[in-house]
Amino acid sequence: MKDFASTKEIEKTLLDLNYRLTSRALNFWKGTEAPHHDPYDGFYDIVEPRVIKKLRPSGTSTRQRQRVFHSLLGHYLQSQISPYENELFTLMRGAAAHVDGEKIYFKDTLSWCQKRSNLQKRKMIEKESSSLCKFLMPFAIEVWESLLKLLKDEFGYEDYAQYCYDKKQVDYEICVSELQETLRETDTLYFEAMEAWAKKSLGVPLCELNRFDAIYLLGLGEFDHLFPDQIPLSNHLDFFDQWEIDVKKIPGLALDINHSPKKGAQAMSFALRIPDEIHVVMNPQGGWIDLETLFHEMGHALGHTFTSPDLSSWEKDFFTSNTLSETYSFLLQNMCFSPLFLERQLGLSSKEIEEISFYKALKDLSVFRRYVGKFLAEFEMFKKNDMADGEIYARLLEECTGFSYRPETHLFDLVPEFYALDYVISWMAEATMEKHLTQTLGHDWMFKSEAGKILKDWWWCGNQYELDEFFINKGIGPIDHRDIVERWRRNISGGDGDANHSPANDNVVVSRSV
Repeated sequence: MKDFASTKEIEKTLLDLNYRLTSRALNFWKGTEAPHHDPYDGFYDIVEPRVIKKLRPSGTSTRQRQRVFHSLLGHYLQSQISPYENELFTLMRGAAAHVDGEKIYFKDTLSWCQKRSNLQKRKMIEKESSSLCKFLMPFAIEVWESLLKLLKDEFGYEDYAQYCYDKKQVDYEICVSELQETLRETDTLYFEAMEAWAKKSLGVPLCELNRFDAIYLLGLGEFDHLFPDQIPLSNHLDFFDQWEIDVKKIPGLALDINHSPKKGAQAMSFALRIPDEIHVVMNPQGGWIDLETLFHEMGHALGHTFTSPDLSSWEKDFFTSNTLSETYSFLLQNMCFSPLFLERQLGLSSKEIEEISFYKALKDLSVFRRYVGKFLAEFEMFKKNDMADGEIYARLLEECTGFSYRPETHLFDLVPEFYALDYVISWMAEATMEKHLTQTLGHDWMFKSEAGKILKDWWWCGNQYELDEFFINKGIGPIDHRDIVERWRRNISGGDGDANHSPANDNVVVSRSV
């Protein structure tokens, strides 16, 4: 067994391991068959409890040590549970729902709901998916129970929340309390508007809709007639010329944004080496969802490609939270739905802008509440240490969004390490960041070269700061949830998605809270 003489040697080996696993994930996502070998072959000397425990941080340890420890621990956990995961993923790849003679694989469910479904078919896929999840649940539970046992037996973590706190330094109890208050603040605003959207678009009350109906509505497909399809998707990247960024000539940035039946519908960014090799993989479906997805992934990609190459690996490659990168992604994603962008870049009329802005804000509020619900359910589930109990998930998701969820699907909507909370925090941070740019440069900040200079300065810092530190260091100010709540109120209460229809006039009685 090899002895590692220094942290620097461990970091170098970790970079090689990260590259191998990220390359493998990239090939899988592109639909290219990955090599059939153990990805940890040749690395078991480092992915080993004896090595990891020697690196365990103490109260006076540096951030470098903490990040290297958790990067190495993450690989150890992955190496141990991968046999269980591989079995589950193999079954999931072949799992398909049958709807009116059509075979819909798990990976295609999102795009199918958004572009090719109707109300009756979505009821059918809900039933089919429920049966599939019941069959797959024992395999999913085995993955999680194996992970939790390793954390407790090998590293002494009492529960999953303690492990996540140790890695991300987030006080989850405080987050629960604060997010419940944000839900209460937006209850009436959300349920009145969403009830009206359900009736207007689908002709049924919100209480009769399920999560697949939510996927359809929130894909904004009914407004695709407003989207300028005559402009190729890649041409929208020319927008960044105004920031003196020629996206197509950035060294090390590879964009795979053409449609392929081999790819999944979900877009992903892959940072093989920051800033030298970054990939964006996207499978366009047409319409607004493509523009939103493209700009979100460009937030990740540009943040990585403009990171200073002089930073150490622990300042750019080994980060325990992805919230800063997600904040950049939400900034660009929401920027491309701002009224000025819709007018100047896409050429929409004022009436069209008012309509799409209203429904985009309502969509964002709905998705935000969904992620809050997911986090609350996951936190409660892990506290109870009962991975099989999906009732918490089904109850909270319905209370938060109004759409019904099946309890047996909960483990297939679960992302590790409370990533749902990372999204929620990043979305709130983005609203504060956008307010800062508006106050600094004006409402048309996105069309000014100075915006590019500011963002490049921010991106140059890589991941050396945690999110709160970054905001203080760059003079953005404290992250304030009131910024995003005010945006929703301005665009939903102050706007009107249809000149002949105001959700506030539906006389909806609302009595929901979490």
